[in-house]
Amino acid sequence: MSTQTSTPTLPAAATDERFSLLRLYLGRGVLAVAWALAFAGAHENVDAVAITLLVVYPLIDAVSSLIDYRAFPDGSERQVTAFSGVLSTLAAIAVGIAGAGGVAPVLHVFGAWAVISGAAQVAVGLKRRGPELGKQWPMLIAGGLSFVVGIFYNIQAAGSDPSLDVLSVYATGGGVFFIVQAGLLGWKARQLRTRTV
Repeated sequence: MSTQTSTPTLPAAATDERFSLLRLYLGRGVLAVAWALAFAGAHENVDAVAITLLVVYPLIDAVSSLIDYRAFPDGSERQVTAFSGVLSTLAAIAVGIAGAGGVAPVLHVFGAWAVISGAAQVAVGLKRRGPELGKQWPMLIAGGLSFVVGIFYNIQAAGSDPSLDVLSVYATGGGVFFIVQAGLLGWKARQLRTRTV
């Protein structure tokens, strides 16, 4: 009678989901950092270039939400992901319109979007807290910070000297958290491969 014990392995579907998320988070993070670099050098005036970039950022999030939604056909978080995609699409339209009014309206729209999308990101992260998806700590922290920072943006927009400088910082921070989450997923995958060898 054999005394060998087998190492439990994740179902193929769970492995596919993890790699789908890894690619999505990494791509989303790199795009956010690239956007931040581009916007940092283009927002001195709220001109056509700045407004275009402002519209592009929530559209990146909308496309990411669509990819996420399609990659997880059985996920309990799909409704929240779909909501995030619609919200980000509306935010892109709203920020494009707000750009005609200058810095303060842009900050108001961006801040409102950051609050709601941050809450949605926390909701998705909580539904993906399992160890096979890397515990989702970076996503939970990023979502919470987005919620708080969005409130700050609306306060700043109502002040005497609003600035769009904060948006590059916001995008950079969000991008870094996405990249860290991708790294955790990659590390988890490597651990599982090592155990099964």
